[in-house]
Amino acid sequence: MAKCDVCGKDENMPYNCRHCGGTYCADHRLPENHDCSGLQNWNDPQGVFDSGFDDDVNSGGSTSRASSLADKVPIDTGPGGPLAYFRGNATYTFLALIWLTFLGQWITLLVGGQSLHQSLFVLSSSNIEYVWTWVTSIFAHSPVNFMHIVGNSIVIFFFGPLVERYVGSKKFAILFIVSGVLAGLGQVGISAAQGDATAVLGASGAALAIMGVLTILNPDLKVYLWFLIPVPIWLLTAGYAFISIFFLTGATGGGGIAHMAHLVGLVIGLAYGQYVKQNRNVSAPNRLEFGGGGGPGGPGGPGGPGRGRF
Repeated sequence: MAKCDVCGKDENMPYNCRHCGGTYCADHRLPENHDCSGLQNWNDPQGVFDSGFDDDVNSGGSTSRASSLADKVPIDTGPGGPLAYFRGNATYTFLALIWLTFLGQWITLLVGGQSLHQSLFVLSSSNIEYVWTWVTSIFAHSPVNFMHIVGNSIVIFFFGPLVERYVGSKKFAILFIVSGVLAGLGQVGISAAQGDATAVLGASGAALAIMGVLTILNPDLKVYLWFLIPVPIWLLTAGYAFISIFFLTGATGGGGIAHMAHLVGLVIGLAYGQYVKQNRNVSAPNRLEFGGGGGPGGPGGPGGPGRGRF
């Protein structure tokens, strides 16, 4: 729970202005509604509030790297252009890519078979040199286990926008990709060290990184499982960490679940959350209703069965 800096209203999901750093309710979230210090640059040709994937903006006549790159794109990337929807919506963009990739997986399996699918979407110890699979494997999910993609999608849908709001779309996108890649490589690496051949796919590493960030920013964030059971997010995070460590160190095996990928993603999220907390004054909501069978702690929580071995 946070108070609006203008009217003092308590907000479960406050808005943090990335230009002045204030905390506001829905009525005062727009810069012109809270006397934002950035308003003095409103007449800047590039638009001081033209943020999103390119969080850096022109100021004082200087040109940022992000702005110069955006100028080279033959599409209007401004707030009124066709890409405007994706500004501030990296979470939903990634969700769309996950489901489009899932459709592409089925088309590939039907047209090209298992071998082509493996080469395009699955990160494995046998094709580690296929660097594109480092990324495509994040968005791909098990075609034979529907709860795999559903579980990850639910976690990203509910938790992703909160993290994106705190850190900005560009940093959120970097966190998602980097944590996903390192999680997959971590799973392949530990399996190779154990003398096992493995293959991984799924966004569980990125999903656990998102949970890790929120755990640091507000460990007492209440998640209502199935809209009934209040559980603090730190308990969910600790539970996933315990389960992953147990299976990694025990003799029972991973059960087809990439537990090292979970741990790597979670550690990255916790570390980045600590960085954000130390360098920015952020406020997080203290309650989140989270229903459905694929929620954290429910059947197919983050990762469904995890970044499963294929």
